[in-house]
Amino acid sequence: MLKTDYAVIVEGKYDKIKLASLLDALIVSTDGFGVFSDKELQSFLRKLAQTKGIIVITDSDAAGFRIRSFLHSIAANGKVIDAYIPDIEGKESRKEKPSKEGKLGVEGIPANLILQAIERAGIGTHIQERERRTVTNADLYELGFTGTPNAAERRRQLLAAAGLPKRLCGQNLLKTLNAFMSYEDFLTLAETIDH
Repeated sequence: MLKTDYAVIVEGKYDKIKLASLLDALIVSTDGFGVFSDKELQSFLRKLAQTKGIIVITDSDAAGFRIRSFLHSIAANGKVIDAYIPDIEGKESRKEKPSKEGKLGVEGIPANLILQAIERAGIGTHIQERERRTVTNADLYELGFTGTPNAAERRRQLLAAAGLPKRLCGQNLLKTLNAFMSYEDFLTLAETIDH
């Protein structure tokens, strides 16, 4: 499994599932064209590009290139790296028929070709994150952000205070917190949240 400090941006949930099996990284879906109207997601992606850098991996069809271009425009002041999958004709096994252009999307591309695309983008040498104490599920529980009656509200307050999307949860919550702040910064921020 490849580990990267960069956030990886994909089009949909099936792309996200595919990449989660290959990469130890924060993986964010644009929800296809949903990113065009979702201001909160745009702000989040902009912040990711400016603080961590993003790797964009979209399908090799016209829609994928349109989304890629949009991501470049909203993150113009950040670091955006393009990883391109090859054009391969076919259809994903979960679909009844091929896409409009008849090409496999990210979810259908073999794992080795996705990893090659990332390495060709120049990421292969910038893979290891420095060892540091990270926020864990146990920390979230201990500080009342999970497992308590008011945990959801406390998480919303924490995310708002950190300038992050309110809908983050589960492993994406942890990966996002660890991408944007140190463990010490998390503790400091957590102290400001009402019990």
